[in-house]
Amino acid sequence: MFESLTEKFNSVFRSLAGRGRITEANISDAMRDVRKALLEADVNYNVVKQFCKDVKEAAIGQDVIKSLHPSQVMVKIVSDELTRLMGPVDTRIYFVSPGPTVIMLAGLQGGGKTTTAAKLGKYLVAQGKKTLLVADDLQRPAAVEQLIVLGRQLDIDVYSEDSKNSVKVAKNAVKQARENDYDVAVLDTAGRLHIDDNMMTELADVAKAVTPHQIYLVCDAMTGQDAVNSAKEFNERLELDGVILTKLDGDARGGAALSVKAVTGKPIKFIGVGEKLDELEEFHPDRMAGRILGMGDVVTLVEKAREHFEAEEAVKLQKKIAKGSFGFDDFLKQMQAVKKMGGIKDILKMMPGMAGQLKDMDLDGAELGQMEAIVHSMTYRERRSPDVIDSPRRRRIAAGAGVQPNDVSGLVKTFMRSRDMMKALSGGSFGGLKSLLSGGFNMGSLSQMMSAGRKIKQRSKRKRVIRRRGKIRKR
Repeated sequence: MFESLTEKFNSVFRSLAGRGRITEANISDAMRDVRKALLEADVNYNVVKQFCKDVKEAAIGQDVIKSLHPSQVMVKIVSDELTRLMGPVDTRIYFVSPGPTVIMLAGLQGGGKTTTAAKLGKYLVAQGKKTLLVADDLQRPAAVEQLIVLGRQLDIDVYSEDSKNSVKVAKNAVKQARENDYDVAVLDTAGRLHIDDNMMTELADVAKAVTPHQIYLVCDAMTGQDAVNSAKEFNERLELDGVILTKLDGDARGGAALSVKAVTGKPIKFIGVGEKLDELEEFHPDRMAGRILGMGDVVTLVEKAREHFEAEEAVKLQKKIAKGSFGFDDFLKQMQAVKKMGGIKDILKMMPGMAGQLKDMDLDGAELGQMEAIVHSMTYRERRSPDVIDSPRRRRIAAGAGVQPNDVSGLVKTFMRSRDMMKALSGGSFGGLKSLLSGGFNMGSLSQMMSAGRKIKQRSKRKRVIRRRGKIRKR
């Protein structure tokens, strides 16, 4: 997400590099480019106008701090303003006692309400809350069945009825939740292809019947300003408590994320960053600002790592790295955990400075598959001690993995260099590495190994092209 916006912001910062002072003239030039970038990202015009005004006022006359360049001062100013624009942080869900806390999801059809209801249910269960999902979208075909299937996958109870009366279903569901001591009831309501009076009346009737403690609007971030406009309409009729932006892993230009808080006054509570049921994140404006500006998001990265690594395993791994006994089996565990954490490209983007390097890279996970094939073709001894892999062993491993011997050699060499580097850094004062290791994995080694994997993939593609050309010549 935000690739185009990130690139344009960085272009603006580069244009300021080397200047001794930020002046009104050069800041005006920079803001012209920023304004254009934001409008192209489908950010609301009034929001863009105010944002550029605030950045300009904050920047003019600021002396460059020693050891910093003007571009770095501007990064700090723009980051602060982006954080303020999207903030403050408000990811709290206010629970009532006695329960149940009733959370109602509203939104247009196709925005991802049903999947978001299941994701939110998973999030609540992880918080220790006994949760009931309510299938109250009685308009869209198979919506009820979809929520039942998702609930079964997550082992979360789902309330449903064979009825067309959404108010009745909602009232009965809340009664069931109260009688069975559920902490939370999440209502998945019906949407429409566009906002209309009938839709709003139905939602208002449901809200009046069950008096939800919180109403969240689920918006498709890929619709840009349409998402913001619909949020404004819903807020006027329902009095929203927050917004959940979905599909931020798609071709989202960022307009909705940057506009919705300023236009509606309602905080973004969560963001959907993928199709998997665990890909719902709390929204943190400062972290999102870091992603937009290409500065990464190490805090979220470490949190994700800790979710998928056992603390005991992390300690063992760190000890192995310190001793230099980190082997291919350990690396396989890292790769498998990284797969669970989400898309490879999205994870690497959370590393500071990686967003620009990944711009033109096609990281579809195939690199990990090829590396796994090579590792699985090794014997137990070879995985534990890569130093023993000589020429005959390389040929055998390559044959088993369907690659060339020099691919195996390249991967082993890269692995051993990474292992030596990790050993040197793990005992030093490199705080960032230790922080990541406390999460149970090392992203630096992974990025180097990914580079080796890309080389294997590229060589494989070139050989296929050569073979095809050879067949053409023979004809």
